Amino acid sequence: MSALRAFIAEREWAQFHSPENLAKSIAIEAGELLEEFQWSPDFDADRVRLELADVLTYCYELADRLGVDPEAIILEKLEITRSKYPAETSRGRSTKYDQL
Repeated sequence: MSALRAFIAEREWAQFHSPENLAKSIAIEAGELLEEFQWSPDFDADRVRLELADVLTYCYELADRLGVDPEAIILEKLEITRSKYPAETSRGRSTKYDQL
């Protein structure tokens, strides 16, 4: 995270990186990631890797701006999802939790 903060500070970009703008950027970059799979299941692994890096960069920066720890909120959400999708009833199924 310190490398990302330094990169942004060197360019004085923090002024443009409001939570709203970062959320928009996540959606835009996620669209670019999805575009790599648009017409074929075959994909260029290097291009996908770089688009994924863009998505993650904006996600990490948004977490930083909001003052939350990405790993902590992922673990918190996993606990919520674990209760919605117990392994014994959801294993091998893609059924929504309220249909299990």
